[in-house]
Amino acid sequence: MYQKVIIVGNLGGDPEMRYTPSGTPVTNFSVATNRQWTDQQGELQQQTTWFRISCWNRLAETTNQYLSKGRQVLVEGTMQPDPDSGGPRIWTRSDGSPGASYEVRAFTVKFLGGAQDRGAAPFEAEEEGEGTGADLDEEEIPF
Repeated sequence: MYQKVIIVGNLGGDPEMRYTPSGTPVTNFSVATNRQWTDQQGELQQQTTWFRISCWNRLAETTNQYLSKGRQVLVEGTMQPDPDSGGPRIWTRSDGSPGASYEVRAFTVKFLGGAQDRGAAPFEAEEEGEGTGADLDEEEIPF
């Protein structure tokens, strides 16, 4: 089986890089996606969905070096369910409302331009190695 998600949004904060005990770099950052619509009463509605992105190896180093809060990105990867629930990670915010985080392991990150990045060229980075899904032939995808 194979799954792939594509997310386009803005970084909610600067990336954070750390190393596993074996020395493998991993970078985490959050991406917010926004949706707007007009309801039946003519009121403008907005919805923001947050995704927690993890990048490994060379992709971790590249995203940590070039990304910053507010930057627009396109992320391709796979959903990583919470090991305890099998779904998104659920928590309670400081104001008492429920929150959920959707975890994604990125295998491609495209750096897109934004209002603060006028003139910046788009840049693409991919995870190297086996198991990313990037090395599958079209015939191996089961749909």
